Amino acid sequence: MASLNVGNLGEYLREQRRSAQLSLRQLADAAGVSNPYLSQIERGLRKPSAEVLQQVAKALRISAETLYVRAGILDAERDLDEVETRAVILADPTLNERQKQVLLQIYESFRKENGFVAEVAEGAVEDRPDDTAVRGTRTADAGDAGPQRTAG
Repeated sequence: MASLNVGNLGEYLREQRRSAQLSLRQLADAAGVSNPYLSQIERGLRKPSAEVLQQVAKALRISAETLYVRAGILDAERDLDEVETRAVILADPTLNERQKQVLLQIYESFRKENGFVAEVAEGAVEDRPDDTAVRGTRTADAGDAGPQRTAG
């Protein structure tokens, strides 16, 4: 029997597909999955892999993380704020794709600066506090985040 999370995932996917004005067949083709398999996901009969969810999210132009939470791959309570923030940015029709990606990069850099790093493990994203220095994080340039304080 399908779990509650899978059912919620299916309903959500159906809602997103209809909002995008795509038929089940069109979405299946765009995501590179079979029509019957996608139908089973929407009806809550199958639990797709993170990879399939990523393909479907890309075809729908929505956040894969949102689908991960709905499928139970990500911990909803811990990750929901980040997922919602990303989803809102990605769904904003007033921004172009480049602007959305820049905003997401800035958001991620602030999260890293505040001690959180995103780890990708087997297709799922996991956020955890970082107890060590964040490698690869550069200091902000004067033009990156507004005026910088200087010692007077």
